Amino acid sequence: MADGRTASSFESAPDAALVVDLASGLILDANPAAAELLGHPYEALRGRPVIELHRGQEPALIVFTEAVLSKGTYWTRTLSAAHATGRPLRLEYAGTLMRRDEGDAMLLTLYDLDQRRRREIDAEGELYMRDGIAEWQRVERVFRDIERENQLILQAAGEGIYGVNAEGRTTFVNPAAERILGWPAEDLLGRDIHSIVHHHRPDGSEYPAHECPIYAAFRLGKVQRVSDEVFWGRDGRPIWVEYTSTPIRAGETVVGAVIVFRDISQRREADERLRAALAEVDRLRERLELENAYLQEEIRLSGNHRGIIGRSAAVQKILQQVELVAPTDASVLVTGESGTGKELIARAIHEASQRSGRPLIRVNCAAIPRELFESEFFGHARGAFTGALRDRVGRFELADGGTLFLDEVGEIPLDLQGKLLRVLQEGQFERVGEERTRKVDVRIVAATNRDLRQEVERGRFRRDLYFRLNVFPIESPPLRERPEDIPLLAVHFMRDAERKLNTGALTLSEGEMRKLTAYAWPGNVRELQNLIERAAILARQGRMRVDVPASAGVIAPASGAATQIHPAGIETEQERRARERANILAALEAAGGKVSGPGGAAALLGLRPTTLASRIRALGIHAPRRVAERRPALDAAV
Repeated sequence: MADGRTASSFESAPDAALVVDLASGLILDANPAAAELLGHPYEALRGRPVIELHRGQEPALIVFTEAVLSKGTYWTRTLSAAHATGRPLRLEYAGTLMRRDEGDAMLLTLYDLDQRRRREIDAEGELYMRDGIAEWQRVERVFRDIERENQLILQAAGEGIYGVNAEGRTTFVNPAAERILGWPAEDLLGRDIHSIVHHHRPDGSEYPAHECPIYAAFRLGKVQRVSDEVFWGRDGRPIWVEYTSTPIRAGETVVGAVIVFRDISQRREADERLRAALAEVDRLRERLELENAYLQEEIRLSGNHRGIIGRSAAVQKILQQVELVAPTDASVLVTGESGTGKELIARAIHEASQRSGRPLIRVNCAAIPRELFESEFFGHARGAFTGALRDRVGRFELADGGTLFLDEVGEIPLDLQGKLLRVLQEGQFERVGEERTRKVDVRIVAATNRDLRQEVERGRFRRDLYFRLNVFPIESPPLRERPEDIPLLAVHFMRDAERKLNTGALTLSEGEMRKLTAYAWPGNVRELQNLIERAAILARQGRMRVDVPASAGVIAPASGAATQIHPAGIETEQERRARERANILAALEAAGGKVSGPGGAAALLGLRPTTLASRIRALGIHAPRRVAERRPALDAAV
């Protein structure tokens, strides 16, 4: 010890104290109170490593020691020691750094919490025994004791802490509460704090004091926890807080409450941003999952080449082209009238390619507003323009590693085509409002119902972009040029309508099929699908009647002769036999080669089995069972 007086104070101190050498961790000295508290004689404590008193608590002891070195003084209740008899002790440790010539040491004071509690009870008993002590003095003492005994906690705590008495008036305020609220303690002490910092709810509505959970703690005698409310700072700004209001008792009487609160404004803002981001991710994931599910249903069809229906030479040519170009990364330009199934060709190419495990992203270029073109294709950074409230991923980035289908590519404005060309050539782009260059690996399939070569000659489409897209052209023929596919398509759409509309079994008679094959279909496959669905809705007892416009004329069968248009209702014998043959073949294929019985071709056509057998022989359709061995009817259309 430094001198005789200091040594005398150390020896006579009522609280247990140890002097620990910080370099070696050995106990240099111990006072009689420490020997009594721990149950070890002085000789057994002196020179003993302090860690032996705290086996299993080495990390906590190290943290505590580091805190004393850093702050000069520190306290903790995380450490505990046992009496020599093995009895556990409830202790509070206070450490003070001691600077010495021979090396730094730590004065470690051990407070027996059980003994302290007994003293508090004794002191409380004295208050009851002493006559002439007013009730308010008792309450004030309780809060003074709380503040005095926990001064170190109140000063060091990062959370705001304040006390209120049973009248709701403030009794103490710690520095963190002053900092968070912006009010100095002297302006709050003795005042109704609810009317100062808790007077309105987050929405601005008045917050009556009798509804305040803080006051409810001492009215009800129960701890109140609130995770999302507002305190109002001195400058009038709302401060989002979570708090706990704990009742304080003096004997059996609740005399007030202690409130511990923390500012959660930043956490709340971060949570809001995270929720918004997660909502966007969920929305995008759900959309892509739905698109994937839809694509899988459309193009992974049993017995068919990725959903392309038809036996005509035009369809077979498309299938061959798909097989040739799909394994490559070459750009494909699909041309054809509206409704001929250009998107389905793009899907077939994607599914047959090595990119099928990644998404096929479709962009309808005709539906994008001019001012949003770059954002839609390349994405944008938050704040890039009015309304850009968050970062957005563009279609090129979504299609990275997959295929990007540019539908109606001829509708892209001329002055924006150069930006698209740059991405196609270099595989690089920047989001709107962002300087970072991003790389993508995207395969392009474009489609248009325009003659892009003419558009180039007229100066409406960039020549270099046209050649970049038109590496491998595929033409999607109109339905009028492949009438032999109409019965197959009609049966497919009829079965699809049964499933979607829950109509039960439907049938198309030979006469109705004749109407379909005679029509010129200016709206192509899309028009045929819509007409079949409308007929399914209007069907009675499963029999469908098709309402084909008569003004469009009829088409001739796909023989060696050129297509001819005849007045409505007039057909040659050759045409009639060709349509009848195609209709029967479609029915046999839909029935799996079965002629008679439930679900057979005869039932589908509304004919007696013997009549159908006779017509099969007359039309030269031999061995109907072979139809069942062919690939089943296709489930999607070009």
